[in-house]
Amino acid sequence: MAAPPAPPLLLAAAAAIASLVILFLVVFACRRWWRLGGRRAVEAPPPADAVAAPVACQNEDLNRPLLENLDDRSSQSNNFPGNVAGESSKVQTNRSNTSPRSHGISDSVRVYPAESCTTQGETHVIDVTNDTSEEFHLGSTLKCTKHTNWSRPDQKHKRRVSGEDNHNGSISLKDNTYRSNLDIDVISGPSHGVSCSRQSTSPTVPITLGRVPPSDLVLKDSEVSGKHAQISWNAKTLKWEIVDMGSLNGTFLNSRAVHHPNVGSRHWGEPAELADGDIITLGSSSKLSVQISLQNQRVPAGIGMASDPMVGRRSGKKLVMEDISFCQCPLQGVEQFGLFGIFDGHGGDGAARAVSKILPENVVTLLSHHETKEKVLSYSDASDVLRYAFNMTEAAIDHEYEGCTATVLLIWFDQNKDCFAQCANLGDSACVMSVNGKMIEMTEDHRVASVTERARIARTGQALKAGEVRLNGLNLARMFGDKFLKEQDSRFSSEPYVSQAVHITKACTAFAVIASDGLWDVISTKRAVQLIVEGRERNNVDSASADEVANRILSEARNLRTKDNTSVIFVDFDILRTDHCIAK
Repeated sequence: MAAPPAPPLLLAAAAAIASLVILFLVVFACRRWWRLGGRRAVEAPPPADAVAAPVACQNEDLNRPLLENLDDRSSQSNNFPGNVAGESSKVQTNRSNTSPRSHGISDSVRVYPAESCTTQGETHVIDVTNDTSEEFHLGSTLKCTKHTNWSRPDQKHKRRVSGEDNHNGSISLKDNTYRSNLDIDVISGPSHGVSCSRQSTSPTVPITLGRVPPSDLVLKDSEVSGKHAQISWNAKTLKWEIVDMGSLNGTFLNSRAVHHPNVGSRHWGEPAELADGDIITLGSSSKLSVQISLQNQRVPAGIGMASDPMVGRRSGKKLVMEDISFCQCPLQGVEQFGLFGIFDGHGGDGAARAVSKILPENVVTLLSHHETKEKVLSYSDASDVLRYAFNMTEAAIDHEYEGCTATVLLIWFDQNKDCFAQCANLGDSACVMSVNGKMIEMTEDHRVASVTERARIARTGQALKAGEVRLNGLNLARMFGDKFLKEQDSRFSSEPYVSQAVHITKACTAFAVIASDGLWDVISTKRAVQLIVEGRERNNVDSASADEVANRILSEARNLRTKDNTSVIFVDFDILRTDHCIAK
């Protein structure tokens, strides 16, 4: 009788076991083969005649822009916010209550006669704009990589500078003695009247022309690409150059195309040199005029300048730079004098740029009159000149919704190399001097919260309410510009504070620090003086250059996490009087 068949369950189990055994043997054999030389065979280089076939990208859809027709981004509003309900604020009895800077009473200063000496000098203006990195925005185009003789933008069109960027964003003016001023004005198109300027400082931040921020010159023209073209300074050829950034509608210089031959391909064009009087056309309607002025310049010994936009409290990104620093020593045409200044803009940098050009010109104009100059030299007092220059400047500018502070230090030397220094200011930028270890406050705080400013406002018959620390949204009561606000509220003023003149003999050890409020928000004037004195003691008094001192002060503000643009000018009178342009 035949045996009964095995149950199906047992057959399935046996088959599974057999499969596992076979799989184990296969794995074991492969591992052994790999160890014995299979790996070497796989990793061996291919024969010389083996050439991989190139792979071409055929998907034309990648060439199409994403969301090509976008609404233009609206520009930043210049409307000033009113006081926030329930805002926690107190009236200052002293600036040190809300910030480290304390406002002391100026010491009385003796007046001495001065005689003139002949010197020569040039102008220096630092323009630091926010360094915006390349970012992808809506409307950017994805493009297949193709073999071409044209250079890659990320290699060929990097920012051209004569020196490397400092890690802190500060700028030294002593790297170049050749200086070029570039002014770009939109003369036709939807954005007619918009302008932008640059100095060929080191490093020089390029000007990006485009339809949307963060372009430096924003043109609300549908034919202009998001990032259309870029203008930069070539430190090797000492020329300004424009390059098309792969625009869709092309860039033309004096009606000659400077974009890539395959327009719309998103390839960058070749750089083209700019000259004074050139006309740039973006697309077909937006035309820009080019104005270039050349200067041979130098910064006298003993002058240090440093600036940093700093990082925003909320965004964590670099702020837009609205500080403008000025140095001209000696003044052209009135070589007995020198002028230093910092102009801190708000609502934009337009007012600060205008004032940095117009105010020094007005000072020179006034001092060019023989009687006026002789009066200043005889009485050692330039208060009338400074006051008139400020009034002339306010009358000359027409900025309705932009304004700026101004702090200027006027100096002059007599034939014995004794120096006289006098300061005038509007706003909350400040200047402090140290003469033989004695600290002298050279400016007055014009914030609405300061005691002196509240007293001035009270004298107008419109006293501030208790706890009121803003006028129409501004924390300043005195400034250049802001003409609209001044028309609405007569408590705003552009009348400067003018200090007494300080006499600095050759036997004195003296220096001055001028800085925007980004520094004074975190460091008191007393602390700033201490930093300089301590640095001199550690470095055997004179080993540190003026630039190093200015950058040391700037670094202290950065380390204390200031959240506002910060600019510093350091003047070492001991070294300044030894400079050959002063010592003639």
